[in-house]
Parts: sequence; structure tokens; C-alpha cells
Amino acid sequence: MLDGKVIVSDLSLLYDVTEETIRRDLDKLEKEGLAKKTYGGAVKTDNLNVDLPYTIRKQTNVDGKKYIAEIIGSQIEDGAHVLLDSSTTALFTVKTIYNRSNITLITNSVEILVDSPVKNDWKIISTGGELIQSSLSLAGQRAENVITSYHADIAVISCKGIDMQTGLTDTSDQNAQIKKAFIKSAKRVMLGVDSSKFDKISFVRFSDFDGITAVITDKEPSEAWKRFFRERNIDLYF
Repeated sequence: MLDGKVIVSDLSLLYDVTEETIRRDLDKLEKEGLAKKTYGGAVKTDNLNVDLPYTIRKQTNVDGKKYIAEIIGSQIEDGAHVLLDSSTTALFTVKTIYNRSNITLITNSVEILVDSPVKNDWKIISTGGELIQSSLSLAGQRAENVITSYHADIAVISCKGIDMQTGLTDTSDQNAQIKKAFIKSAKRVMLGVDSSKFDKISFVRFSDFDGITAVITDKEPSEAWKRFFRERNIDLYF
């Protein structure tokens, strides 16, 4: 789905399920406003107010997310305490720091908990909380309490929309509250956001730009955005 289009037969082979199963999933995505069915497949909509299922997000703009993750990973040093949200960019970031030593990861991402390397000098801490199956994430008051009990060196977060006037937005209150907790609990907050999210607004605002240390994206932003970040002393990487 790198170009926003999927073919039923391709998805059937990719996920080793029947084409009928894929069609049912596409029916559900269409009802939720995430996709529009076409002959033999579907195309992604631009609805920023709902979450794509994690399996689809993981296959979307992979090159851009890996590029962003490499930049973020280069900022994480041995011995760092790192907060990671449930974005696929955060998952790719972990894969870039396998050679680091004495890393502590605190995350609400089930995928990161499962995929993190088994290293004797790494500590992996789960936030606990309510399982959100569509995003393979943990949320709710319990997760927020765990996050705010720590003070990490770096928080790695993403968002669904970034707008100069509105700030940072996401799809739900649960996502928003978790990201607020991450921002409050780290010395440095690194926002990994691909270029398609600029000048977009999703459903719930969770932050202005005061708590953001750096923005990492996959393409050079406009001059207006570069000036905007420079005036707020936010480091920009692309």
C-alpha cells in the first residue's frame, strides 16, 4: 500500500489468508471511512480522524519511516532511557539501535514489546493498560500513570496532523492523553512525522510546539515551516 492502493489477490498472498477474508476486511475499512473499494481492490482515503489498522500502517510509506527512524536512532546514545509510543516510526527506531548498550525502553506498543531484541543489558518496561487491538497499543489511566512516573532522556512520538495554528493532533482521546504523558516525561521530545502530515489537522489536539525538541521528517519542509521551527528553537532534520 505504498502508493495508497491495494489489490485483493496481492493482500491474500501477503497475509496468507483467503481473498474472501481480505474482501471482508476491506468492507469494514470502507464502512469506517478508511478506504474506498474499487474493482479488485481498494484505495486509501485521507481521513485523518480514524486510525488505519496497525498491519496496514506498518506497510505504508515504509521507506520514509525508516529514513526518519535512522535519524532519530542516531540521537540515542548508550545508556539512554527512551519513551516510545505505538507508532510504526517508533518500532523502526528500535531496530536502528540494536547495537546500543544499557538501553531502557518504556513503551505502550505491543509490537515493540514483542520485537525488542533480547539483550542482557537492555531493560524493557511496559506501560500496561487497556489493549487497543487496532493499534496494538496500551492506553488508559494506568498506562498514563506509568509513563508519568518516569523521567526519560528521549521520547519518540508521532502524530496524525501537524499545523502551525492548531499544533499536534491525533485520532482519539486515548492516543492524545498517552502522547501528552510522553511529552511531560522526557528531557527531549523527538517528533517523527512524514511529510504527508504537514498542514493537516486530525480529531484531537494534544500539544502545541512548546514541548517539542526536534521534528524529524522524510522530505524538506517549506520555507515557512523551516522558519516556524527556527523561531521556536526546534531542531529540524530531514
